[in-house]
Amino acid sequence: MPTYIVLLGPPGVGKGTQAEIIAESTGLPHVSSGDLFRENIKNKTDLGKLAQSFMNKGDLVPDDVTISMIRERLSRPDCLNGALLDGFPRTVVQADSLAGLLTEFEGKVNFVPYITASETTLIERLSGRWTCKAQGHVFHEKYNPPKKPGVCDIDGSQLYQRDDDKAETVTRRIQVYFSQTAPLIAYYRALGLLSDIDGAQSIEKVTADLLAVLRN
Repeated sequence: MPTYIVLLGPPGVGKGTQAEIIAESTGLPHVSSGDLFRENIKNKTDLGKLAQSFMNKGDLVPDDVTISMIRERLSRPDCLNGALLDGFPRTVVQADSLAGLLTEFEGKVNFVPYITASETTLIERLSGRWTCKAQGHVFHEKYNPPKKPGVCDIDGSQLYQRDDDKAETVTRRIQVYFSQTAPLIAYYRALGLLSDIDGAQSIEKVTADLLAVLRN
């Protein structure tokens, strides 16, 4: 039977980094809903055009369109043994839809690692990011500071803080994530699939904990 992993975690917890490491360690493809949307829209597929029509009106893309993209992606040969899902589901309704979809592939959600950290830690990580204007190199006030404040080490261009990385925006994004995802966390916990991972640890320790959960 194929193995399906749903990776959950708030902005700033390092989920993207861990997703790539898990995918490489398990051999399962990393299926990111965000990447899927960008791929379909860029390639102007029927699903991409449909999604774009909703986005152009400022509307949310309906779940059935997203599910159709996921179904198409999971039907590709590299997903024969399963996949690591990132960014979907986001709600209990979507989780139910995913469960139904996976039966088509004779599988189910096997593991739901939930990487989390305190709101204070997440805000510190995200709001300390600065980006260079020339080529987008990223620095961090605490974890990866530039040698000269406000100047990119690599190309010497000015560093600036994106609106998404400003403290007030970051705080709002994190609070929205926790409030919207709480029912989904409870849903998977009730099914006995959720494993809490301390995302405040080093990248290496988070990876070790994740792989231990998958092995067990």
